[in-house]
Amino acid sequence: MTRLTRSQLFVPASKPAMIEKAGASAADAVCIDLEDSVTPAEKASSRANVIQALKEIDFGRRVRMFRINALDTPFAYRDLVEVVEAAGDRLDVVMIPKAGSARDIEFVDTMLTQIEANMRLTRPIGLEAQIETASGFLHAVEIASASPRLEALIFGAGDYAASMHMPSTAIGEADEHDEIYPGHRWHAVMHTIVAAARANDLRCLDGPYAGYTDEAGLARACRIALAMGFDGKQCIHPAQLAAVNATFTPSLEEVTKAGAVLKAYEAAAAAGQGAATHDGRMIDAANLRMARTILERHRIINQ
Repeated sequence: MTRLTRSQLFVPASKPAMIEKAGASAADAVCIDLEDSVTPAEKASSRANVIQALKEIDFGRRVRMFRINALDTPFAYRDLVEVVEAAGDRLDVVMIPKAGSARDIEFVDTMLTQIEANMRLTRPIGLEAQIETASGFLHAVEIASASPRLEALIFGAGDYAASMHMPSTAIGEADEHDEIYPGHRWHAVMHTIVAAARANDLRCLDGPYAGYTDEAGLARACRIALAMGFDGKQCIHPAQLAAVNATFTPSLEEVTKAGAVLKAYEAAAAAGQGAATHDGRMIDAANLRMARTILERHRIINQ
């Protein structure tokens, strides 16, 4: 399913007032979090806040989602049962943290199938999987094809660094270790996520940038993610949304150029030519595919 998710704003399930503000923010998607941002003592009681928010808040066109706890905890199955049974008809996506294998996706898929059947829900709920462990990295290809419900893969830098025993002082930010390493430390896992997503017609999102007051750092992280092929980025603060949305929105110049490339190629094809030229450069089928990607993104954003 095609969804607009340039920006995905996390909000703690334990903070109802913050959820309400997120529902009126500039985010394309709002993820109510039951995992890392909620203490163990508050997890069970916070499910009621998720249910209330889904039932009562008008999220407009924003994608409505919540993140369950990791599947190796005693909270995940109750997160699914309680929230989906009570508000599944108001829910678009469930996010699975620390997905380590195809079996993780299949388990949640099976749970959702049974709950939907029991509650007579007619609209299937989608899934997004966070790749943020060594196991998730090594099994990203299998994870990406594990369920027709799966819509997106997401990079989680913080937990990935911990899983890999990589020193890191802040989530998503460059630090002294990045200055020493000759290259981009996260390139392998990020490129793997993008490739696994594209091979299975999924969206892919970069993880959050912890320094929400660091505008220059956030802008650079967004540009890197865009250059690597990501569709958007997770956010931990509303102040990050404008920059993220802007980065992952094709500029007027890009849209105009893509339209011109499409017209030039179509004209060449009509004349029986296999390639065409535009603005002093040869264009072929590969250029056409890139142009159509930009135009499709523009269409989704403006629909």
